Amino acid sequence: MNNQNVTASSTVVHLEKPTVKDGAAMWELVNHSTLDQNSAYKYILMCEYFAETCVVAKLNHKIVGFVTAFITPERPDAVFVWQVGVDSSQRGKGIASKLLNELLQREACKKVRFVEATITPSNKASKALFHKLAHQHDTTCEESKFFTKDLFPDHSHEEELKFRVGPIDLV
Repeated sequence: MNNQNVTASSTVVHLEKPTVKDGAAMWELVNHSTLDQNSAYKYILMCEYFAETCVVAKLNHKIVGFVTAFITPERPDAVFVWQVGVDSSQRGKGIASKLLNELLQREACKKVRFVEATITPSNKASKALFHKLAHQHDTTCEESKFFTKDLFPDHSHEEELKFRVGPIDLV
């Protein structure tokens, strides 16, 4: 289900597979948000090597949202969502949910039964997003301890809880 369209304020938002040319705009969106900042290289790399498990939302050819994700060889039944970002002008319009559901419709995710992510305890929006995904797919969202605070060199970083949504029936 590539190149899906969604309506946002009477303007069409296009959901599509990213290209390396989208990496810089994804990085810019992150730098104007509260998301954890990564290098521009990370976004370009994700667009090149993980394009099948990443989705961008474009409004008038401008990126207003994205999801970066990957499937590990060790667990081909789970897609790990690294980051979901939506421009502040587009929040509250359901774009993040649509990005995740577009991801699950990709050919690369045909064997996926679980969606995983790590989320800090204070990130209420992301917690709500993954619980909503579980509700949409009539399944559960399990939360568990994962990366404890002591693992991070900067002790101001919160722990990261693991969220696991599934099993998801994509048939």
